[in-house]
Amino acid sequence: MTSLNTYFEVLKWASSFLEERNLEPTLAEYLILERKEWTKTDLLLNLKKEVPQEELTSFESDLNQIARHVPVQYLIGSCEFYGRRFLVNEHTLIPRPETEELVELILKENLNESKQIVDIGVGTGAISLSLKRERPNWHVMGFDISKEALEVARENAKKLKQEVTFLESDVLSGYHLSKKIDILVSNPPYISIDEWEEMDISVRENEPKEALFAEDNGLAIYKKIAKEARDYLAVDGKIYLEIGYLQGKAVAAIFQASFPEKEVQVIKDMNGQDRIIKVI
Repeated sequence: MTSLNTYFEVLKWASSFLEERNLEPTLAEYLILERKEWTKTDLLLNLKKEVPQEELTSFESDLNQIARHVPVQYLIGSCEFYGRRFLVNEHTLIPRPETEELVELILKENLNESKQIVDIGVGTGAISLSLKRERPNWHVMGFDISKEALEVARENAKKLKQEVTFLESDVLSGYHLSKKIDILVSNPPYISIDEWEEMDISVRENEPKEALFAEDNGLAIYKKIAKEARDYLAVDGKIYLEIGYLQGKAVAAIFQASFPEKEVQVIKDMNGQDRIIKVI
């Protein structure tokens, strides 16, 4: 990279570097924008400017890590979710666009009146904090079994100035309030161990396995939620769950058995795949 001087030249080289390794070439532009805190307009205005040597060295180090399948979000230390920036690290999953659809559905169907919300498996706190930001009258609690993930969620709560209670809990074991839950939401581990080889290598090698995989063909946590929620959900309470695209029928059957008096729906995502279970 020593012969590269301008941002244009660096970007062109970096895109080719990634493409030659069967990686997404647009990651090069994303990395520059994130590291410089630039917009695309800023980049266009600076394309002919010389890149400082220290910046070149750092950029090359980032690219080498991406080539080793480290997710760019972990390098940056944050990512965008529902219009806000969340801290992420190796102890948390990287929030996905499909989960934004889960948040959007909950907000669309529930008004800003006082409600008790519980989020199981919070990770970065993206779901909990997004809901609280949009519905300030809701009382939101988030549970996770990972102390490290909870630390990240609490940091995000401070950063976003949102009052959400994050507690260590295995599903609902930490819920001790007498008030029943109005909305239970979860994006739990749902990938079967058998699917290990099918996963993207960057996810497989870097994101926390305890937040990805579940026993019983990926259904174990759903069964635990369905069983425990019987004791805590309000009579007119609702449940919203993210699922794997092949799990619609199986997860729907689990919750219909636990809540025979309720309607269970399977909702597709923007790509037409089964993605959300709604119990109302």
